[in-house]
Amino acid sequence: MVKTAVAIRHVHFEDLGTFEAALSSAGYRVHYYDLGVHDLRTLDPLRPELMIVLGGPVGVGQADLYPFLTEELDLLRTRLAENRPTLGLCLGAQQIAAALGAKVASMGEKEIGFSELSLTEAGRNGPLRHLAGVPVLHWHGDAFQIPDTAACLASTPVCQNQAFALGSNVLALQFHPEVDACAGVERWLVGHAAELAMAGKDLRELREQAEKMGPTLRDGARKMLMEWLKGLTE
Repeated sequence: MVKTAVAIRHVHFEDLGTFEAALSSAGYRVHYYDLGVHDLRTLDPLRPELMIVLGGPVGVGQADLYPFLTEELDLLRTRLAENRPTLGLCLGAQQIAAALGAKVASMGEKEIGFSELSLTEAGRNGPLRHLAGVPVLHWHGDAFQIPDTAACLASTPVCQNQAFALGSNVLALQFHPEVDACAGVERWLVGHAAELAMAGKDLRELREQAEKMGPTLRDGARKMLMEWLKGLTE
């Protein structure tokens, strides 16, 4: 039986990356809901077997400027109330946290680049164990608090809360394991050119990191996702 995975995409280059092939091999047919192209109000929050909310360059607290954030939160609240399988990446993870009543706020600095996670005991005993010792891509300036009843899975020196799980069906990741670093990060560098310039980031260093760490990240992220998908309950 083919299952449906709907991915809400905010900017075109922040897609499912290496996760798309993993989802296909796990029996999911992937459909993108693109911001500005598809109307979120037409999306049934309970119908897809899996919902994924991807990253984007805006903040949870900017709903007055970007009304779609409120529509997205409403979708997530409905879906999470029914414990339907849901995955959030970066902005998507922050939206899940907000939908569960947790605070999301600026860190006061940017975390951009590849670095390893420090896994909690819960992280080491779950799907994130496949990312132990793996440099993952970080690209954010906001961070979430851990929602009540959720388990913190990982941290970095810059950001205490990098991931959380709520049972087996909800996973929120502040970082970007999905990025296809093996293919390079040029789309990200161009798409976020202004942010990178303001943060004083060295583009050559980011390219070198992606080339060096891409294969390890691809393999670890695929194993992580496959294990999480196998543990989902309907």
